[in-house]
Amino acid sequence: MTMFEASPRVRELQQRLTRFMDAHIYPNEAEFLAQVKTGNRWEQVQLIEDLKPLAQREGLWNLFSPPRTDTEGQFGAGLTNLEYATLCEIMGRVWWAPEVFNCNAPDTGNMEVLARYGTREQQEQWLKPLLAGEIRSSFTMTEPEVASSDATNIRAQIVRDGDSYVINGHKWWTSGAGDPRCKVTIFMGKSDPHGPKHLQQSMILVPMDAPGVTIERMLTVFGYDDAPHGHAEVSFRDVRVPASAMLLGEGRGFEIAQGRLGPGRIHHCMRLIGQAERALELMVGRSEQRVAFGKKLSEQGTVREMIARSRIEIDQARLLTLHAAHMMDTVGNKAARGQIAAIKVVAPNVALQVIDRAIQVFGGAGVSQDTPLANMYAQARTLRLADGPDAVHLETVAKEEYRAQSSTHLKEAVSAD
Repeated sequence: MTMFEASPRVRELQQRLTRFMDAHIYPNEAEFLAQVKTGNRWEQVQLIEDLKPLAQREGLWNLFSPPRTDTEGQFGAGLTNLEYATLCEIMGRVWWAPEVFNCNAPDTGNMEVLARYGTREQQEQWLKPLLAGEIRSSFTMTEPEVASSDATNIRAQIVRDGDSYVINGHKWWTSGAGDPRCKVTIFMGKSDPHGPKHLQQSMILVPMDAPGVTIERMLTVFGYDDAPHGHAEVSFRDVRVPASAMLLGEGRGFEIAQGRLGPGRIHHCMRLIGQAERALELMVGRSEQRVAFGKKLSEQGTVREMIARSRIEIDQARLLTLHAAHMMDTVGNKAARGQIAAIKVVAPNVALQVIDRAIQVFGGAGVSQDTPLANMYAQARTLRLADGPDAVHLETVAKEEYRAQSSTHLKEAVSAD
């Protein structure tokens, strides 16, 4: 199989997933919004719960866990990052669709952490119900008081006390915490503030109903509350959890983060590419329907250029992301860090450009609730922060380029001698 050639199994999954989206997701977009608006916005959406068994029967469930994480084939479909990326693009075309297939963030990343680093006890308590779609989870790292793009800044404390750890901290943008099914969070804090810079942090499992855990408020994203998923500001005041809740061991938080963030970013980027593809389709359809200054928008040179540029940029972003996925599969996350950093910059920026053009073609309708474009734009813009700011990723790409160039120059010097 060449780098971008899908195997027969993956092609079949792509076809089944596309048929499922056509039959059950796109026709229910309005119904999803209607159900969220009915009654308590922070209750589970019945539509999603009704569709989950259908997805399971179709074999479209827990597709995300790569062989490197799931070495014994216990937890997922056994797809590589490259294979799963193509499916992620299809699911990403509708923002709530991944949950139907139990492939939604942050649960996928948390499940990979538990599969890769969790003890049998932790897997039994938290991973099994997550894999079954019975509960949800969150990831708690970002803090309002510090620039959390540099995770060494975090102030939250994890202090050993006998057979327990005591946790104190103030966090926000804990995505998923608004859902009443969110039963556990992976909390990142400092367990050794005086240790080596990247060995001070640990990750620990904290039940959301533990005494001292308080959801202070739900945050909006450009006015969207993303109910019932949501993004919470959470305080932890003398929260006590058993020592067995520690993941991997004290001081290994960064190690876990590196293992978690690579696949998760591939997923985000491919979902964004799915959103961009859908925005382009909407743009083309709208341009054929509207007339301005005596001719269709599709006959206007400016609009045709917008469509052409969008097609070029989406294809470039997709190829770059698939290349990063291929690198992760073949040489590992650490060796692929430059490629991963590059897609974190490219994918959201391309999605933003394409969605913005689609909004422009739609005019006033593009910023209203009558199309998915405004919500798509908000999500794409947010991912330029949630996945780390562009400046951080560009620095990583530059470092990798200097490293590569230094190695090349050294070889050339040796050859010359």
